Amino acid sequence: MGMFSMLADDNKANASIDVGKINNLVYEKRLLIKGPKIAVIGGGTGLSTMLRGIKHYTSNITAIVTVADDGGGSGVLREELGMLPPGDIRNCILALADTEPLMQELLQYRFTDGILKGQNFGNLFLAAMNGISSSFEEAVKRTSDVLAVTGQVLPVTLANVKLFAELENGVVIEGESKIPDREPYESVPIKRVFIEPSGVQPLKEALTAIDEADAIVLGPGSLYTSIIPNLLVDDIGEHIRESNALKIYVANIMTQPGETDGYSVCDHIDAINRHCKSKIVDYVIVNNGKIPKLLYSKYVEDGASEVEIGKDAILHRGIKVIEDNLVYIFKKNLVRHDSKKLARIIMKLILDNKLSNDRKRMLEAYYLSERLKQEARG
Repeated sequence: MGMFSMLADDNKANASIDVGKINNLVYEKRLLIKGPKIAVIGGGTGLSTMLRGIKHYTSNITAIVTVADDGGGSGVLREELGMLPPGDIRNCILALADTEPLMQELLQYRFTDGILKGQNFGNLFLAAMNGISSSFEEAVKRTSDVLAVTGQVLPVTLANVKLFAELENGVVIEGESKIPDREPYESVPIKRVFIEPSGVQPLKEALTAIDEADAIVLGPGSLYTSIIPNLLVDDIGEHIRESNALKIYVANIMTQPGETDGYSVCDHIDAINRHCKSKIVDYVIVNNGKIPKLLYSKYVEDGASEVEIGKDAILHRGIKVIEDNLVYIFKKNLVRHDSKKLARIIMKLILDNKLSNDRKRMLEAYYLSERLKQEARG
């Protein structure tokens, strides 16, 4: 009887542990479901970096992603298969996915030899899903389901668009991948970018996400090749302007050679407003942290520099400034935004400006406040 009693006690203990885990999971899901609605707009590594932080606060995330990419593995698949470029969308899906580290590693694997050299397995996965789906939009949704994505990832349009840049000297550069590396015109500033065909329609779900958002976040990421291309799609800029959401721009830490040489934060904001034909930024989040000297010198050698804040000029434009040390060193040689700090700043803005003073949303405010306290404790 003693042995049976011990086994029974063990089973009770295991059951207790399992119940505890289940309760934690239920509470976690409740926190995320009650989280604010956020629409993030952009592309590239900057957007996916930010998403990794935001997903810990809400499951009501919509990533609206550019489809102007025509370089690297995405460009090859676009040319060979006639599909929309999967690279930026893949990065956002993986940033929001709830998968094992091995699956993350597999989907980020890049082939090093043979005819697939340089191609990314995640891109091929999306290409295969596109092949068995009725549309690229469906392929993205099905991939998101397979990888248990928090929120949703949407291409800004299903149209096959090409990005162009008109320089200050009148020369027009064709193709997203050629804009930063435009020999012999590297030193000639970009006047504007545009897409062809013009007048393309956005996904309705993207407009709905913008309309219903508590916050719309632009960036971080390449100004002319990741952020602004989304704003060139019909109705996107107009819906951002008319939305009651907080409109937040996350400023880049470093300038990008060939795109934003010598740009200040205000120069970035002015370019966004110019392409939207009106002021759309309420808040800008900027980095005031220092980059290690040796790493910074390497960036300078490549033609980059820190983005100058110019706080007075920003305030003069009626835009509120939030400063923090956002520097995160990735793989010892890349400057990135600290996704955790960035997410906390964005959530605090939403809590203070959208939830705390709304009696109908007191429960949401409570959940978000508790989550912020929890994350602050580590």
